Amino acid sequence: MSRAGQDSHRRLKTAKKRKASSQRWLERQLNDPYVKRAKDENYRSRAAYKLIELDERFELLKGVQRVLDLGIAPGGWAQVVRRKVPKAAIVGIDILETEPIEGVEILLMDFMDDAAPEALIAALGGPPDLVMSDMAANTVGHKQTDHLRTMALVEAAAWFAVEVLDKGGAFIAKGFAGGTDKELLDLLKKHFKTVKHAKPPASRKGSSEWYVVAQGFKGRAG
Repeated sequence: MSRAGQDSHRRLKTAKKRKASSQRWLERQLNDPYVKRAKDENYRSRAAYKLIELDERFELLKGVQRVLDLGIAPGGWAQVVRRKVPKAAIVGIDILETEPIEGVEILLMDFMDDAAPEALIAALGGPPDLVMSDMAANTVGHKQTDHLRTMALVEAAAWFAVEVLDKGGAFIAKGFAGGTDKELLDLLKKHFKTVKHAKPPASRKGSSEWYVVAQGFKGRAG
């Protein structure tokens, strides 16, 4: 049997042991051009291209000096910032272990921990120009519950951004369509000059995820 034949036979044998949903996920990964591109260009995840595409549209990384990455694991977004703005200070946080990234300080802790905000700013050494969040709550399998849990994280990230951003700074976060984001948008529109929704090409068509991009932070009163 040829090598190709052996590989095909192996895939068929292992496929029998997988659930149908797992098999569909694997096939999607194998056929995803962004997954292949991420491997070729040494990015840790295909999500890196979402930030790249959003930056191309909104110039999020132009001139940034200090960046906070909320939910940094596995590190694709931080890699993009490092490559595009190598002199920027970058601090990330996640409850998951994240492999070190040169030039990036990573805090292993829960962003929702009361001590997290102070720890992030202390590590960064000053107010950020950009707060970016790719956080999503662990799913429980109930669509509405999962949506509400993730949106609670997004709103917490937004309030944090309003508290710590430097004037003129920007906030970007991943959310999911579900009709419960009015309070989030009202908050952002109050504190930023522009607030837009975006779905970059790298975001899978079947996904309900969207990104909110708020730019031109007006500063804090007083």
